[in-house]
Amino acid sequence: MHFLLLYRDLVPDYVARRESLRGAHLAHAQAAADRGELLLGGALADPVDGAALLFEGDAPDAAELFARTDPYVLAGLVGSWEVRRWHTVVGAGAAHRP
Repeated sequence: MHFLLLYRDLVPDYVARRESLRGAHLAHAQAAADRGELLLGGALADPVDGAALLFEGDAPDAAELFARTDPYVLAGLVGSWEVRRWHTVVGAGAAHRP
């Protein structure tokens, strides 16, 4: 199954404020990728007002734990986040092929 972790309501000066935490955030993301949980992730662009991270697993637990322990979230750069199950049906990695 796939799950999207969506970051919303980023602080107005997010790009500047994230710099001091970027290394820790990227290490956090790389560890999740190394465990096979995080497939893709990144900030939304033009404007940078959110982020989307794609997780794979049997339950949303890994995505939720990631958000709760992400340095960006802990520092208050992310105003809100949610995890949504994504019913993928097309593409090489689709979880539910017709």
